Amino acid sequence: METGNHSGAPQFLLRGLSDDPALQPLLFGLFLSMYLVTVTGNLLIILAVSSDPHLHTPMYFFLSNLSFADICFTSTTIPKMLANIQAQNKGISYLGCLTQVYFFNVFAGLDTLLLTVMAYDRFVAICHPLHYMVIMNPRLCVLLALMCWLVILWVSLVHVLLIAQLTFYTITEIPHFLCELDQILKVACSDTFINNIYLYVTYALFGFFPATGILYSYSQIVSSLMKMSSSISKHKAFSTCGSHLSVVSLFYGTGLGVYLSSDVTHSSEERSVASVMYTVVTPMLNPFIYSMRNKDVKGALGKLLSRAASCLMRFTTSDMKH
Repeated sequence: METGNHSGAPQFLLRGLSDDPALQPLLFGLFLSMYLVTVTGNLLIILAVSSDPHLHTPMYFFLSNLSFADICFTSTTIPKMLANIQAQNKGISYLGCLTQVYFFNVFAGLDTLLLTVMAYDRFVAICHPLHYMVIMNPRLCVLLALMCWLVILWVSLVHVLLIAQLTFYTITEIPHFLCELDQILKVACSDTFINNIYLYVTYALFGFFPATGILYSYSQIVSSLMKMSSSISKHKAFSTCGSHLSVVSLFYGTGLGVYLSSDVTHSSEERSVASVMYTVVTPMLNPFIYSMRNKDVKGALGKLLSRAASCLMRFTTSDMKH
């Protein structure tokens, strides 16, 4: 293999989950199904929240943002993976790889920040219920969401600009099914010291501080729940946190599991399989968690589907008459 910088148009090869040709149709069907379920489920959450006035509250505003981020998160990686399987081609261009790195980091980081903001929202709702609508006013909600977007867009842009300074082999194989940042740095030909320093700093900032904020919020929530005398009030208060807590546990649990497994095992295939949990499975399960554990969302989804069914029936009846 020849070495060269990006001006020489290097080509990256994504190894994928398996080299076995017999498994490719199964992988294609499996990931296509999971992708469709993820997009459909999160899109239904967004439509349900936007169509039901009762869900026009801060909690569901942030939930809509999370659902949108999850759709984009999976769309960054799965369509390219499916296209490669279908075409029996593992290649991804230099520009395509950098683009995937950028948007993958954007939406992964956005998930982290939104989950932190949602924890703060639940903290205010339970610990300061009388001032909730004053504190979590529409202006603050939009500002918090906008800050999440702006911060992660700029942080991810710096990552890509630093990668653009590196050199790579003309043909470089990446032992993954996506262009993940740390995997790109491992296959670079030039010195990645600055990249690694920035990577570790961002991991610390977007790992430690959001996790600390979430833990602090829930420690205060638990403290407030313990002071409540009514068991009904306790159950009602905690039920509003149950869905969010489940999503947080799933997101951080799978993400932590991937990086712990990478330290324990040196197998790239095992790491890739573990990565599927937080890149595909977690965004797919989030809508189910919120719809099954939340009566308001479940009711809004029921109304939305009923209206859709009624419109379909009217359209079908009208079409048959003509």
